[in-house]
Amino acid sequence: MTNIKTKIGKVELTNPILVASGTFGYGEESDEFIDLNQLGGIVTKSITVHPREGNPSPRIVETPSGMLNSIGLANIGVERYISEMLPKYTDLDTAVIMNIAGSSQEEYIDVMKRVESVSNNLTGYEINISCPNVGKDGMEFGVDCDLTFQLTSELRQLTEKLLIIKLSPNVTDIAAIAQSAEAAGADAVSAINTVVGMSINPVTRKSNVYTKLCGLSGPAIKPVGVASVYQISQSISIPVIGIGGIITGEDVVEYLLAGASAVQVGTANYRHPAAGLSILDEFIDFCEKNNISDLTELIADLQDDS
Repeated sequence: MTNIKTKIGKVELTNPILVASGTFGYGEESDEFIDLNQLGGIVTKSITVHPREGNPSPRIVETPSGMLNSIGLANIGVERYISEMLPKYTDLDTAVIMNIAGSSQEEYIDVMKRVESVSNNLTGYEINISCPNVGKDGMEFGVDCDLTFQLTSELRQLTEKLLIIKLSPNVTDIAAIAQSAEAAGADAVSAINTVVGMSINPVTRKSNVYTKLCGLSGPAIKPVGVASVYQISQSISIPVIGIGGIITGEDVVEYLLAGASAVQVGTANYRHPAAGLSILDEFIDFCEKNNISDLTELIADLQDDS
């Protein structure tokens, strides 16, 4: 039997399969379709200081092997998250990670301070510095090493919980951003967020999504995600969580070989909320058929031709 436990910072996960922010709601909407405790972890949708309605419709469109979205961080705001969502996590045995977004350093800090001021059983925080469909907002942190360092440093001082920085592929050097996050005290980084994309209706000559530019996710971006994880893992010593286009157990293996210690399943959740568990079963089956006794045997074990 393969040992599929993995470690992110000081936190041991029962398995490497998490569900990605923005694709699984606040974490409890799918409990009638899936045993949430079988997941390695749940990353809740991005939470901001104030509630957000998000971008106008249309804000989702399918593309070949993927999906474009421009939701615009629609969420209930931190106060309702504290009062309505945090109590629901007390009965879960899996890791629950809160995703935080903001348009300024002060907003990120404000959200974390409010959550840290109340008793909760959150495992940690994933900091969204990489959303490409909310105008400038937090995106400027994700493309600037100094700003990434400053924000991560401030947040590190506020919590002893797991601190993960979510990185954007829409940068010149993603490894340099990861290095800044590590230097500032992050426990891990997650990569990647969506790739900037666009879709136009040839007949109407109008954009299929209201904001025009939006985020591409799904299998189409997996090669970008795998390459980013490889580049990052070669440049930092903290764990990397791989994201992008994961729909099979072998996709998980590919990310681990590139250097990831865990993965997040995103777009596949829209097809079926239990996609993560199907992927987990396939991953376990792969490990057993290939005589892998421990998940760690796969991490960063990319072989050279020689």
